[in-house]
Amino acid sequence: MPHLTVEYSANLTALPAAALLRTLNDVLLHSGQFDGPDIKSRALPLPVFLVGDEPDGHAFVHVKLSLLAGRQPEVKKMLSQQLLAALQSACDWPAGLAVQLCVELLDIDRGSYSKATL
Repeated sequence: MPHLTVEYSANLTALPAAALLRTLNDVLLHSGQFDGPDIKSRALPLPVFLVGDEPDGHAFVHVKLSLLAGRQPEVKKMLSQQLLAALQSACDWPAGLAVQLCVELLDIDRGSYSKATL
C-alpha cells in the first residue's frame, strides 16, 4: 500500500509518464508515511475522453492515491497538496491546451484488503 494511479488525456502526448511516476513516488517516500516497496504506481493514457462539452483545447491529469483507511485528515491533505505541487512542476505543460490537474485520495477498507508478497 499505497496504490497510485495517474490517468491522463491522451492528447498530452509529450507527458513523460515514467518520469512523472518517479517524481510522485519520491513525494510519497519523502512523506515518511510509506516504505518504498509498498508503493505501486501506474500511468494510464485515456484515448477516449471529454472535458465538459468541448472536444478540443482541453486536457487533464487525474492522480488517485488509494491508501488504507485510518490516516488523519491533515496527513491526507498534506499528501494531496504535495502530490499536486509535484504534478504542477513535473514538466512543461502545453501552451495550447487548458490542462486540469487533480489529486484525489481514496480510503481502502482495511478489513477487506488482502495482500501477498511472493
